[in-house]
Amino acid sequence: MRRWSLITAVVLFALVALLNNWVVNNTYSYIFDDWSLLPDNDVGLVLGTSSYTRSGAANPQFYGRIHAAAQLYQLGKIKRIIVSGANPDSTYNEPRAMRRELVKSGVPPQAIYMDFAGFRTFDSVARAQVVFGLDRVTIITQRYHAYRAVFVAKKLHMKVVAYAAPSDEIGSFTRTMVREVLARVRVVLDIYVLHTEPKFLGTPQKVDTDNNPPPDTDG
Repeated sequence: MRRWSLITAVVLFALVALLNNWVVNNTYSYIFDDWSLLPDNDVGLVLGTSSYTRSGAANPQFYGRIHAAAQLYQLGKIKRIIVSGANPDSTYNEPRAMRRELVKSGVPPQAIYMDFAGFRTFDSVARAQVVFGLDRVTIITQRYHAYRAVFVAKKLHMKVVAYAAPSDEIGSFTRTMVREVLARVRVVLDIYVLHTEPKFLGTPQKVDTDNNPPPDTDG
């Protein structure tokens, strides 16, 4: 039993490593750290996270994404921004928190669309295509997270690039990185085995790249 347990553990470890390498190697060239090399797109998709860490401090990942999205908007690399995240109850609302900070950073409210059903990265990317009608997008998040998001977009046949938002360095064995490693395995299963659909779809909402303000739908 001990021998078979060891063999099983080794096989599972190798499978996790293989799938992670596949996700990273398949998407590496689509992720940019330098805004000047980033292709222009009409719409940027900011992936949600809490504005606070577990300890109650300001979350550098949240503010890194806000800074990156505002920077790309001000530089003309994107014209509209979708903020997509979780909204489980009245006390926690990632899209509204992101919108509020983007406005503080100089992005006009009419340039921001809110997606209240971005419960997972898969949902945020898939809803950008199905609900918001996008076939191309610039994803904005940290590099370690962007690999998975770009992988989803590519498998949905979207024309995608990502901009790596600044953040504190994340170690290989931190809680965040361990979760991401497992999430990459899950997203492969979602796409190729489980054929997962977004949890919620709802009414299609076209992103207007002219000057018309987006509807402010409560979530």
